[in-house]
Amino acid sequence: MFQFALHNVLSRPVRSGLAILGMTVAIMGMVGLFSIAEGLDRVVGNTLNRVSGFVAMQRGAPIPLFSTLPRSWIEEIETIPGVRAATSECWARVNVIEGEIVVSPPRMLCGTDIERRSKLQVGLFREDIVAGRFLQPQDVGTRHCVISRQIAEEQEKNVGDPLEVNGHELEIIGIYHTGSLMLDVAIMIDDALFREIARFDENTVSNFYIEQDGSVSDEVLLERIQDQFRGRGPDAWQGTSLVSASGTNPLSQLVTAIDRYLKRAGEDSSSLSSPESTSTVPSTEKGNKALSDDPMEVRLAADWAGRFDEFIDDLDLALALLTSLGIIIAVVSIVNTMLMSVTERLSEFGILRANGWSQFDLVRLIGWESLTLGTIGGLFGCLIGWAGTLVVNATFPAKFELYASPTLLAVSLLASALLGGVSGLYPAWWVARMNPMDAIRRN
Repeated sequence: MFQFALHNVLSRPVRSGLAILGMTVAIMGMVGLFSIAEGLDRVVGNTLNRVSGFVAMQRGAPIPLFSTLPRSWIEEIETIPGVRAATSECWARVNVIEGEIVVSPPRMLCGTDIERRSKLQVGLFREDIVAGRFLQPQDVGTRHCVISRQIAEEQEKNVGDPLEVNGHELEIIGIYHTGSLMLDVAIMIDDALFREIARFDENTVSNFYIEQDGSVSDEVLLERIQDQFRGRGPDAWQGTSLVSASGTNPLSQLVTAIDRYLKRAGEDSSSLSSPESTSTVPSTEKGNKALSDDPMEVRLAADWAGRFDEFIDDLDLALALLTSLGIIIAVVSIVNTMLMSVTERLSEFGILRANGWSQFDLVRLIGWESLTLGTIGGLFGCLIGWAGTLVVNATFPAKFELYASPTLLAVSLLASALLGGVSGLYPAWWVARMNPMDAIRRN
């Protein structure tokens, strides 16, 4: 039966080729789009799995770039039992490198407490130096920097060369390479120099990195850190990374003014409300107070991937909707091909029925033909899509990391075959219901 179906497909090369092309394009798009999500997931996983300690950021901040915390808290963190070492980091986006505006890929300026960072047992960037050396205590107060290999190659720089960043000249003393697109974007410098270049608030940092000493479990240490700073929410501290020319903090002043206005408005509205409505206010405020008074989220680096998983799920949904459009077009193409094929072969089917073929035999024949079209189209689509991801990764190594996993390719091929088979059901059902003699007379 399969050989007969394959012969029928090959006997109409133009029509079959168009149907296969439609499915090929749809599956190729499916592989290409979902390889974006799998690539992102792989990059995040490879990045966070390399960090064994705790990362503390401002509650609600998605990444350190949007987090602000008091710089003085580092001293309290170091006194908590179970903490072996801790360091602070400050992050800002680089706008200009060597006089050229940086848009994509983004580049980040990282200010680090060099002395505290040197006490860490595991240094993420320190262990990935491929040329020169990492920042050491003697580099405090200097204009030395460590950059990623991607930035060095883009700017054609080597160890010992100068590098102009946001109008400030630095000296490259080390080049690192982690192999992660999320990490190979930084220019690392001393904390004081960072605040000069980025105009960063002297009393603020972006995040803390905390290393455990192993004396207590991660859960116990996490609870200790959170208990230490609980109750220091917005009412106790409001910070920002911006500093004006006069040394004041305009954004902090604006936030404070807005907060006061909202509080005043809340008090006015509560005074005008009825006793029944006011009785529910304390419980609502009580439910939100614990969250608002807990200013800092502390998690193992791998746990932060949970937030990214939510983004990946949303991205998968969007990609599925986009892919479905191409698949629908491909299915319609196969249905149309099979309808035209069976219409042209009505007399052939009538003769087969007259010679003893059952309705089920005709359904099997047409089903094999449509399944063959879907499978061939899926096979070509998977191969081309997979090859496309390799080409993109090789052409834009600093911008993309697509990944078409074996699971994605297998699911795509299976989906193509199933859709191809389903596409032939209606034409098969239509021709199988016809009377053999009527089918012979149609032609």
